Amino acid sequence: MNTLDQVQEIFRDVFDEETLLITETTSAKDIEDWDSLTHIQLVTKIEKYFKIRFTVSEVTKLKQVGDLIKLIESKTT
Repeated sequence: MNTLDQVQEIFRDVFDEETLLITETTSAKDIEDWDSLTHIQLVTKIEKYFKIRFTVSEVTKLKQVGDLIKLIESKTT
């Protein structure tokens, strides 16, 4: 399973929407319920799942799911 597929499962869990489809260009504006609280939940679950930590600076630079995937892969490879 690639990183996007793994992140998609986390998104589906956080948003409680089994049919949610994300792409590398998906951003907060594309998902109605993606607010600051949900963003924190996503970051926390991703950190736990991949056993990594993000800095505040890294998180604030994320604009799209693709940015998140690149950041995850930079910390896991």
